Amino acid sequence: MMDFRDPSQVPADFGPSVVVIGKFDGVHTGHRAVIDRARVEAAGRGARVVAVTFDRNPLALLRPDICPPTLAGPTQKLRLLADSGVDATLMLTFDRALADLEPRAFVEHVLVDALGVRVVMIGDDFRFGRAGAGTPDTLRELGAEFGFDVWVIDDVRAVEAERRVSSTWIRSLLAEGDVANATRLLGRPPAVWGEVVHGLKRGRELGYPTANLSADLEGFIPADGVYAGWLVDQGSQDGLRPGIRYAAAISVGTNPTFDDVPARQVEAYVLDETDLDLYGHHVEVQFAQRVRGMVAFDGVDALTAQMADDVREVRRALT
Repeated sequence: MMDFRDPSQVPADFGPSVVVIGKFDGVHTGHRAVIDRARVEAAGRGARVVAVTFDRNPLALLRPDICPPTLAGPTQKLRLLADSGVDATLMLTFDRALADLEPRAFVEHVLVDALGVRVVMIGDDFRFGRAGAGTPDTLRELGAEFGFDVWVIDDVRAVEAERRVSSTWIRSLLAEGDVANATRLLGRPPAVWGEVVHGLKRGRELGYPTANLSADLEGFIPADGVYAGWLVDQGSQDGLRPGIRYAAAISVGTNPTFDDVPARQVEAYVLDETDLDLYGHHVEVQFAQRVRGMVAFDGVDALTAQMADDVREVRRALT
């Protein structure tokens, strides 16, 4: 997949293209349904599929007081979009200059001049340009002028739950620790990504050495507790390449037994590995099933006994 961060980076002969535009937070099943439609249309037109997205939620700039936490950071989003089958991603920096761009300028500069767009696919709530002045109707009018079609794609909905698949729904599930249903909506296990850093090394002292993720990790951290899942070691590079996957018991929380961890942290014990050196590596921690909530234990012996039970339960969950 080609990765562009500014329209000026797109080669002059890049088009034609079929473009999908959105935040793509989590690149969930609803997003991928739109991308699949774009891939079919692009095949019929001999065009490339391009995802146009942003390096952050626009609300982080426009309304930080109501901006929700993201399901996937920019590194994660790029990898997920690549996995979805797009040919290229244009990830725009959402700054004041972009926020103040008039709708016509956005269409002409980004979609027409840079990408040679033939079809644009959006949701019915899509807004763009200064103060959100651009609507699907605005885009259709500009499409008629510049020679591209606009398709407004219906939401993917869960019939029984009577709601659309959305990042908001997935966040609410993860906040409850329901990683199983979040996985169904995402089409993949929910995950966080970050660098392995030195911790208090208490897990090593107890016989369960853990990889501690840095506090500035990407992704939405689910509810405190112990989870079965995987750790994917992507080495010390950018995290976009495939990695080695290990079964893991994952802890999320502040270690209430010792009460000496000031902020929530994610740490993963790789099953049957006691000498794995991951410091400085970028890893993805994937959550498959919640084993239990986070509780304080009455001393080290009770904690170690529970950790042994947790590891047994993790093995059962992953087999």
